[in-house]
Parts: sequence; C-alpha cells; structure tokens
Amino acid sequence: MTRFTIPADINAAPEQSREMLEAVNKKLGKVPNLYRLVALSPEALTGYVSLSGALAKGKLHAKTREAISLALAELNGCAYCLSAHSYISKNLMKVDDAEIAANRNGTSTDEKNKAAIEFAVKVAEKKGKVSAQDLQNIHEHGYSEAEIIEIVQNVALNIWTNYMNNVAETEVDFPPITPK
Repeated sequence: MTRFTIPADINAAPEQSREMLEAVNKKLGKVPNLYRLVALSPEALTGYVSLSGALAKGKLHAKTREAISLALAELNGCAYCLSAHSYISKNLMKVDDAEIAANRNGTSTDEKNKAAIEFAVKVAEKKGKVSAQDLQNIHEHGYSEAEIIEIVQNVALNIWTNYMNNVAETEVDFPPITPK
C-alpha cells in the first residue's frame, strides 16, 4: 500500500501541478501513479518533468535511456520503475524480451549500448567515482563528452525516481515486474 496520499485524479492534485499532469495525460493517455505522487510537490514535479523532457531531447537514443532505466531499477530494487520501463521498452520501443532481460542485468546485446549501460551502473555503484579506465572505455565505444554527461544525468534521474518510489511504496500501475 502506498505510504503517501496520492491524488486520485488531476483535479485532486495541487492546483500548480494540474497543468503539468494534463500534459502528461495528453502524452501518455493516462497519468501514472509516479506523476500523481510527485504532483504533491509542484516544485518537484516541475523539476522532474523539466529534466525528463530535456534528456528526451538530448543526444542519447531513447532505447539507451530506457536500457539505463531498466538497469538502475533492477540495481535499486524498484518494482515500480522496473514495471514501468519494462512496459515502455516492450510496447513503445519494441525491444525484445532477451534485450530487456540483458538490460535488467546491466548489459546489452549491442556493444555500444552495453558500454553505456555498464558505465551507468558503475556510476551508480561507485557514487560517481568512476576510474579513468571507465571513462576511456566509454569514449572508446564512441560516446562524446556530452553523451557521457547525459548518461550521468539519466543515472541521477533514475536514482531519484527509484528512491522516490521505494520510499513511497508507490502502487504499480503497469504490468508488475518484480526485481530479482
């Protein structure tokens, strides 16, 4: 059971959050529980929507961002994010089950994607204190400094959503996937 009182619908959310929730509803066809939870703080929702939107326009491919999300959700034991990103990967990105399983395990069948995911996991596990060899390896796989910055930002964003959902015990509103 969710530990926070999540607004039942857009109209029950704080007034300052409603416009952003309407935009989410228009884009996704629903307002996932995470957004309704975060809407309790309009400032937090603004930050989340802004960073997510900015990274979506960045240099990293959407499938790479989703793969990082899957790896981090598994690493952080976040059932909500693992369920949401598994659904998005399979149904919106058309990623096959084998690749989703690989992503959850912190890897990929694609070498360039594998390098990004492994680097992202190292950033999370080492709290950002990666080695010079880790940086050299990600560069050798064709990632620019701008893309590396975006990988780190995606790690930070995913850690935040994982932790927020773990703290709140947000009710999963996607087909449920249990972390290993």
